[in-house]
Order: sequence, then structure tokens, then C-alpha cells
Amino acid sequence: MSTDSARLLRLSLALALGGFGIGSGEFVIMGLMQRVATDLQVPVPDVGYAISSYALGVVVGAPLISSLAARVPRRGLLITLMLVFAVGNMASALATDFWTFVGLRFLAGLPHGAYFGVAALVAASAVPYHMRARAVARVMSGLTIAIVVGAPLATWAGNLFGWEVAFIGVGVIALCTALLIRLWVPAQSPDPNASPRRELSALVKQRVLFTLGVASIGFGGMFAVFSYVMPTLTEQAGMAERWGPLVLMVFGIGTIIGNFAGARAADGNLLRAIPLILIWCALIQAGFYFAANWTVAGILFVGLVGTSMALGPALQTRLMDVAEDAQTMAASMNHAAFNLANALGAWLAGITVKQGLAWSSTGLVGAALAIGGLLIFLSGRALEKRNRMPAGTYPKKISTDDGNPD
Repeated sequence: MSTDSARLLRLSLALALGGFGIGSGEFVIMGLMQRVATDLQVPVPDVGYAISSYALGVVVGAPLISSLAARVPRRGLLITLMLVFAVGNMASALATDFWTFVGLRFLAGLPHGAYFGVAALVAASAVPYHMRARAVARVMSGLTIAIVVGAPLATWAGNLFGWEVAFIGVGVIALCTALLIRLWVPAQSPDPNASPRRELSALVKQRVLFTLGVASIGFGGMFAVFSYVMPTLTEQAGMAERWGPLVLMVFGIGTIIGNFAGARAADGNLLRAIPLILIWCALIQAGFYFAANWTVAGILFVGLVGTSMALGPALQTRLMDVAEDAQTMAASMNHAAFNLANALGAWLAGITVKQGLAWSSTGLVGAALAIGGLLIFLSGRALEKRNRMPAGTYPKKISTDDGNPD
């Protein structure tokens, strides 16, 4: 392995470890709801407030941190974000009452979007232009691996030794990430021209808003299905509950495959890849509606629904192309949009089930959201062409110093 390859590998591992910690911390509470509810003396459904609080932290933290930290060097910002994430999780383990716990989950969610956004920019700047999406996918692989390994392992430890252990473990991972970023990620000089106003300008750029719209709507289909996948298969297909861990593992494997497959497609032809991925999402999520009547077919389609993660690196790369000088804000808001998609997908799917439709109708909701994302993308491209905006105006390489063209 060459020296450059070794450096890239170390950089990717350090950034992916942060994604692994964030993913583990985000998803572990789903498996510890009963333990948390018992220890903090609240009904189990109330623990959902802690999940919503974390998601709200992501949505608030992405634009807030991106604007306030506009002039902070990226390596230093990543380290700070991991330290805040570590504090939020370790403090969560020390909470003595429920509403304190809810507030600390909000704190833990604040660095989420900014970390992934800045990490994606750092990773993309370290590779040639035509390999940007794959560099982003390596960062996001930490999140997908967390679904397969991190969250189940933390859930097991939390149920065995107490839910506090799971959050302490996530905090330790964050501290290790901060150390590795300090050791393995090259230092970057701050951009002297950066400012909160320049970063906030991303929120009024037409192409950025359309891309975030695709993420907020089109990605919601995966969460519509995943949020209710266990009751769908147990109630409708008659699957035994003991197969639950297998279902989650199959879904996680699907996200890993989709993450890297989508990145390769995006590096090949980004503007073709995004609509094709959305069409794929619509087809597999609609297919789940029919497959969920049988256990084996249902589990297979759960894995296929997981491949919807292919949209992640493609949209992150698209934002690099259209954000111009507001790179950090746009990249960070992408993950805030994913969390909005999570909330929207779960909410709409819940409405259909409450209306008395079959559990598998969540697949139809997912397909509709994917089609909605496709329509937003096509509308954005039509306006772009009408306004004669060039599709690939971003430079061939992102500077490691400030995100401006070399």
C-alpha cells in the first residue's frame, strides 16, 4: 500500500468511526425503551419523546453550528463535535429523571448533522473529483455498520448491564474518534472569507433547497417501512418474534450494499443516478406491500428496502455541486433533512395503519414518498434548465483548506 493510500485509509477510518458512534447512539434507544422507561419511571411510549428530542437536536444543530463555526478549521470542528457528542451521551447515562434525559438527548443530537456534513467535505477533498461519492460513502459506512453491529451490541450490553452502559460506550467511541481525527486527519487552515451570512446563503439557493427537498421526501419511504417492520411481519406474515434480530441485520446489510452501490453510480453519472435510485426505491417499497404476506419474502424485501440508503451519498455529492460557497451548511443540512424524512415517513405510515389499512401499506406510503422525491428532483432540474444554470458548476476538486476552488 502506498503512503497516500495509507493516509486515505486512516482518514476514512477515523471519520467512519465517528459515524459508527453516532449511528449506535441514535438507534440503540429503540432496543432499550423498556429499560429506560422502568428506571426513569415513565410509560414506555413516553420514551419516544427522547427519540424526538434527539432528532430535533439534529435539525437545530445542523444550521446553527454550520453558521456559527464558519471560520473554524474543519479538523478542529470535527474534534469539538465529537467531544460534545461524547458529553451528551455520557451525561445521558447520568440522568436521574426523565425530562433531564430528554434534554440531554437533544444535546447529543446537536453535533450529528454538522459532523456528517463536515466529515463528508473532508473526505471528498482528499480524493479525485470522480471519486467523491465513494469517499462520502466511506464516511457514511460507519452509520450503516452501526445498524448491523453497533446498535444491536449496545442494546445487548444495555439490557444485560443497564441502559446507562450503552450510552457510556457510545461516549467512549466518540472520545476515541476525537483522538483519531487529531492523529489521522490533516490540519486545515480556516477560510478567511467564511462567515455565518455566507453559510446561511445556502438556505436560499434554489438548487440546494430542491436537493434538500428530495432528501426530506424521497428518503422518507425507507423510514416509513422500517419504523413498522417488526409488527408488519409478526402481525401480517405470522413471523415469530425471535426472528427480529435477523430482520434488523438483513436491513442493515441492505443499507451497507446500497450505500456503496449508490456511491459508485453517483460517481459514474450523478444526475442520472439520483432519479434511477428514486425509481428503485419506489419499486422495492411497493414490492414490500405484497411480499409482507410471507415471512421469507418479507425479510428479503426488508433487505431491499435497506438499499434505499443508496440515495445518501448521491444527494450529499449533489449538494457539493450546488452549494457554491456555503458548502458546510448545505452538507450539514442534508442530514437534518434525513431526520425530517425519518419523522415524516414514520408519521405518514402510522396514519395509514391507524386508518385500518394493512400493516404492509407502509410500503405504499414509502413508494409514494419516493415518487414525491423524484417529482421534486425533476422539477428542480426543469427550473435549472429554464434558468440556464449549468449542472456542474462546482470545481473539480474541493480545497482541504476552506472548501473553495483550488
